[in-house]
Amino acid sequence: MAPPLLPRLLTCLALCGLAACTPLPPRPDLPPQAAIAPGTAGRLDQLAAPAEAAHPGQSAFRLVAEGTEAFVTRAQSARVAVRSLDVQTYIWHADLTGMFLTQQLLDAADRGVRVRLLLDDMDARAKNAGLAALAAHPNISVRLVNPFASRWGALRMAGEGLASFSRLNHRMHNKSWIADNRLAVVGGRNIGNEYFGASDEVNFVDLDFTMAGPIVRDVSASFDRYWNSPLAYPMEVLDPDLVTAPALERLRTALREALQAAQDGRYARALREDDAVRRLAEGDWAMEWSARYRFVSDDPRKSTLPEGDPGRTHVAAALVPMLQAAQASVTIISPYFVPGADVTRRLARAAREGRSVRILTNSLAANDVAAVHGGYSKYRQELVDGGVQLWELKPVAAGSASRSYRSSGASLHTKALTVDGRALFVGSFNLDPRSTWLNCEQGVLVESPVLAAQLERIFERQTSGERAWRVTARRGALSWSDDKETFDSDPQASAWKRFSAWFFRALGLESQL
Repeated sequence: MAPPLLPRLLTCLALCGLAACTPLPPRPDLPPQAAIAPGTAGRLDQLAAPAEAAHPGQSAFRLVAEGTEAFVTRAQSARVAVRSLDVQTYIWHADLTGMFLTQQLLDAADRGVRVRLLLDDMDARAKNAGLAALAAHPNISVRLVNPFASRWGALRMAGEGLASFSRLNHRMHNKSWIADNRLAVVGGRNIGNEYFGASDEVNFVDLDFTMAGPIVRDVSASFDRYWNSPLAYPMEVLDPDLVTAPALERLRTALREALQAAQDGRYARALREDDAVRRLAEGDWAMEWSARYRFVSDDPRKSTLPEGDPGRTHVAAALVPMLQAAQASVTIISPYFVPGADVTRRLARAAREGRSVRILTNSLAANDVAAVHGGYSKYRQELVDGGVQLWELKPVAAGSASRSYRSSGASLHTKALTVDGRALFVGSFNLDPRSTWLNCEQGVLVESPVLAAQLERIFERQTSGERAWRVTARRGALSWSDDKETFDSDPQASAWKRFSAWFFRALGLESQL
């Protein structure tokens, strides 16, 4: 028989109270660490150095839309790294692709490569034991940004979240993968099946930049700023009892068994059968060079700066003049799109003045955060009435990252924009208040008509009737159409999602979205 409700409730409250009283351990003063300089002996050195010498003052960029390519680029660069792997991410799932890339980090560390893994603790806390085990390797360091003091238990997490909301509400959303300070991957993807087209259910439509040249050192400098920040805590400080050699051996065994079992899985077969993947593994990467680029990242101390301080939003501050300079067109892809009244007016005014303003975001049915859709929906009518061309992604996959692998659903996760067919941005930044003022973000701005045209083609493919609904105004009300069917309310959205979006819109929590 279940225990009486009152004692259970009191126990829950007591645990929450204990968590709320748990302080973070003091972070020791640590000597600053810096990225290891590029060398000459590694495979990536041999590929990048001659190309850099042939393009002085320029950096190389490749848009990565396919999930399989994004996965193979990370895996292959880890395999050939000889000096360093610096990885910064918001989420690292303990699923097939997450375990495989963890194994690649371990293999690299076993070869003597220095591995630094920097994670936001909102997701990492649930993988505390595995991360502590990794940190036991002499060549792997793990640091968690803005960590919880309590290291296990949902009730403890909830209690600490309530008691320390103002601190824990600020997260590190950056994503970088840097190999030997020669190759960097930056964009929207976290580490997990749905980001690499490996999920049987919903996969994210996402985008990265693979980069070589001087910009890689800019990414490394940003990584160092976060790594050395007082907000980044070593795993040994947070949970020293779990950072042990036996724990590392148990992790090795678990990874080996899981990956052996997955060798004949559908995703593994898809990778083996994909000719594009084979060419990537052999280093066949066509890249576009540009001398006009900029890597930008928020200050890791963003959460400590005064509210409204322009210094809190370096990425947004870089995007505003880019958008304001648009003469002919603006194309925006943002999965979590909460433009606010001012940006909405600016976009609508630009459209009324004759500029082409096109936006792709998630439909309610495709959005994995209904609260964000609630914040976005209040601006749809004004955008459409102002002449902005608006599309919402369908929740059904119209094609996967691999020709031989199919999933059942899709959700937009790309954060990108182009201006006048000449400049583009790709990064972790959503056009919403959370990315602007609360979370740390980063991204890459490049002037390149070739790359801008590639991003425009990605937009056109994702806004086809097969993949998205066009949102227009019909008789004063919004209408959704894919040229085959027309709807007068959010298509294919469940009653629960509709209620959730309405509820959060009614709450007026836009500043948190």
